[in-house]
Amino acid sequence: MLIPHGDEAERVAAICRQAFGQVEAFHSNWGDPLPGALADWQGDLILSYCSRWIVPQWLLDRAPLALNFHPAPPEHPGIGGLNWALYHGDTSFGVTCHHMTRKVDAGPIVDVRRFPILPEDDAPALFHRTHHQLEAMARSVIRRLAEGWDAPAGGHEWAPVARLRRELDAMMDVPRGTGCGEVERRRRAFEFGRWKLLERA
Repeated sequence: MLIPHGDEAERVAAICRQAFGQVEAFHSNWGDPLPGALADWQGDLILSYCSRWIVPQWLLDRAPLALNFHPAPPEHPGIGGLNWALYHGDTSFGVTCHHMTRKVDAGPIVDVRRFPILPEDDAPALFHRTHHQLEAMARSVIRRLAEGWDAPAGGHEWAPVARLRRELDAMMDVPRGTGCGEVERRRRAFEFGRWKLLERA
């Protein structure tokens, strides 16, 4: 299992251990290289839950089934899905489970769960509701896999272009003369914790 650090990821790893018994969990931070231990890894299943790594094809080839839990619906492949949803005024959001392929957020989709975006949602609020839904999805998928389910594709399709980090970073840089409405729109969609807009004087 490929997971970040944190309580949420640990809970999902614990669910895996309860379901499957022997589970190896590899933790990641942004920018970390793949652990050397994966070079010799072979197994029955790869699960990626908000992992910071792009899983290479050679590793995907080591297991008959590889699934990713993506914290956004298929309309938002790549990074920052919730940010773009808020920025564009979407009225609903969601989470996705899909088969992993060489291309990021492009493999056959197993399941999608949708929920409304509330008028009062900002980035932190939508993040927390999204991850609550993602964890619930992981519980359901892991339980079904343990019962012998083979995770068939469910007929959903990805948007054709995955967003990149540089696009997200560019939205944090507010040019001089940007109107107040646009600034507030970006603030609601993109500010989160230490991530603050840089407004040019």
